[in-house]
This record gives sequence, structure tokens and C-alpha cells, in this order.
Amino acid sequence: MMNQLILGVSLKDEATFENFYAGRNHELIATLKQAIKGVGEQIIYFYGAGGDGRTHLLQAACHEVPRSVYLPLSQLIDLSPEILEELETLDLICVDDVDKIAGRANWEEAFFHLFNRARDAGKCLIVSANVPPKALKITLPDMVSRLTWGIVYQCHPLTDDEKLAALIMRADRWGMTLPEEVGRFILSHCPRHMSTLFAAMDALDKASLAAQRKLTIPFVKTILQI
Repeated sequence: MMNQLILGVSLKDEATFENFYAGRNHELIATLKQAIKGVGEQIIYFYGAGGDGRTHLLQAACHEVPRSVYLPLSQLIDLSPEILEELETLDLICVDDVDKIAGRANWEEAFFHLFNRARDAGKCLIVSANVPPKALKITLPDMVSRLTWGIVYQCHPLTDDEKLAALIMRADRWGMTLPEEVGRFILSHCPRHMSTLFAAMDALDKASLAAQRKLTIPFVKTILQI
């Protein structure tokens, strides 16, 4: 928690394993859950396109481990790489968007040393990126090879049917009922990025509570202005 506060990075309350619709990612999630318990492989790299849930899974892992840190490099890249120092004293280090440091020699070297320190200390290191390790445009060859030492997974995006199931699951957890036809209407009229869809659901949740209305297509049209 102290490291989260120092870096100014907060975890989303809803970013838990229970709140994540797995789709084709059951094996990845099972491996993450084992790793943060100190079982199995302690170095995990997973990749996928934006909106696939990588950030959610990293934050979910941090929620499970008190002495942990979540590092979204896309937000931290303009800071000094010195923020990576001594993080190996924590039990879990989750690094998001490692592809953002490609071509930045000082960041590449700092992350390389963090990787080595964490591995030597037997700590769990979970890294995400938008491409597989060998496709990273990292100029430090040894770092690319190290990222393949552990397990590498692809984080599979959800199909439209899986996105619908994820929306219905999220609505149910919020105490709402999302009829299938309403869910499909939302999918067909909103951007398919899951964070955008969940933001729409959040707006609908607040509006339905305030108006004491059920989720219907006319109500959704009014609230989302579509």
C-alpha cells in the first residue's frame, strides 16, 4: 500500500478476479492465482490488445497480496526510472505496458535490473504488454530473453457473446437485471472496448437507481443518448 501511495497509483475496487469474465483465459487466470500464492512459476508475461483485461488482471493480483505494487508504465514513463529501485522487497510486482519503455535506454536498464533483483529474491513478477516478448522493440537483447524465462500467455479478447455475458454478470453483481436484448442493443450501439462498455453500465446503474427504472431499450437510449 505504501508503494501505491508513493507512486500515486490506486487500484480500482472492482478490479478483482471475481469480477473478471474469463472467456478463453481460464488457464492464464489459474496461473496468476497460483503464482501470487507462491506456487509454480513466479515470472509471468502476458500480452494482448487494448481492452482485453490485462490491467484488470494485474490489479486483481495486487488486491490479493498486501505487499504489492502495480506499475502502469504508460502513466509513469515521464518519471525517473529510479522508482523501480528496491521494489524487490515487496512480495508481488505487477508491471503494465512494458512495451512503453522500448527505446528508452535508462528505463530498459532499470527494468532489466529490477527483473534480476526480483528473480534473485524469489519474488513474483507479472508483466503485461501489447505484443509477445520477441516482438517488443527493446534495444537491450538480454532483457527480451529474460522475459521469456517464465510462462508467456496471450490474453484473449472476448467474443461478442462473451462481452454480453460479461455485461450481464457485472449488472448482476451491481444488483441490476440486464435483459439479453438490452445488452445486445448496448453492444450494437456503443464502442466494443470493455472499459467503455463498463463505463456505460456504470452510468446506467446510477441512472436506474435515481429514477427507480428497469433497464429497457428506451431507457438506455435516453441515458446513453444513442
